[in-house]
Amino acid sequence: MPKKEQVSALQIAFMVMLFEIGSTPLFLLGGKAKQDSWLAMCAGSLAGLLLLLLLLWIQHRSPDLDLIGMLRLHFGKAAGSGIGWLYCLYFAYQSMRNVRDLGELTSLTLLQTTPMPVTMLVFILIALYAIWKGAAVLFRLPEVLLPLVLFFYGVLVVLLGIMGNIDFSRLTPVFEDGLKPILSAALPDIVSFPFGQMLVFLMLWSLWEKPGVPAKNTLTAYVAISVFLIFMNALNAAVLGPTVAGISQLPFLKTVRTLSNLQFVERLDILVTIQLFIGLLIKMMLFYFCAVKGVSGLTGKSVQRWAFPVGMVIYGASFLERDYTQHIAVGLGPSLKLDPLFQVAVPLLLAVLILLRSRRQNRKTSEE
Repeated sequence: MPKKEQVSALQIAFMVMLFEIGSTPLFLLGGKAKQDSWLAMCAGSLAGLLLLLLLLWIQHRSPDLDLIGMLRLHFGKAAGSGIGWLYCLYFAYQSMRNVRDLGELTSLTLLQTTPMPVTMLVFILIALYAIWKGAAVLFRLPEVLLPLVLFFYGVLVVLLGIMGNIDFSRLTPVFEDGLKPILSAALPDIVSFPFGQMLVFLMLWSLWEKPGVPAKNTLTAYVAISVFLIFMNALNAAVLGPTVAGISQLPFLKTVRTLSNLQFVERLDILVTIQLFIGLLIKMMLFYFCAVKGVSGLTGKSVQRWAFPVGMVIYGASFLERDYTQHIAVGLGPSLKLDPLFQVAVPLLLAVLILLRSRRQNRKTSEE
């Protein structure tokens, strides 16, 4: 029997933070709420926290099982396996979206003359190598990359403050149109992306090197990174104004370009591009790994055996959308509508089945 891979609580916390950062600070999430977009982020993060507590409780009831194992245990082998395969497709689909984003970003910014299929294949092969080497290698990446990402963001925020580009009066009046626009911007869109994507950790918490669930580290990392994302959302609106930030494709990139008057440094937007690459790559890798781990659990074959076939499916699927416009339209349309089903509905049903199973066991014990 192969030795179980193990990761530390600190590695899990760092992965939570880098995974949640992803590409999120580059966009103005909740832009429909205008200057209250940061409040929509607050509402989304609080709803995401409730969902995270539910996920941690589910994991606590079966600390040695991942999501696939829990589905098969509580839904029954046949139904649980069927839902498990759907989750594998969901993780692969989310990975595919990040692969396409990486390819499009590379073509737009760094390698305009290199064919996009080539750059996307390179990213898939990098992820394939990390997954082939195992979870321990994958979880070491945030230990190196997270401090780098936070340092870059810190430098840019300090420079924006020094140049006097930040005007928080642009975030007023607060609650101008009441609570409804804030909640409609937050639910379900901001919960689905990025906070609801914490669902993937039901595939990963069981890798913790100690018995139980790393709840304290996970919650600390989630709260810390939520505060960071709320601040970055407010920063974009404070520099550009909520109207300009709301219509910009990459508002943080536009925010950084307001530093063009600096004489001692040029091309600061390359820092934004690097951060976007790191965030997308980590998200792509983690979704890819969860898809492979899920298929491995369902078939009883090793992760290494499935890493290449799943990777090729992800790579092939990344060409299904004819252009970036369609890719974005699908991502912000049908894709977001499906997310609550996987992120909220199934976990809630799983929690109900766990309670019913526990009640039956307690009744059986009392009768004996």
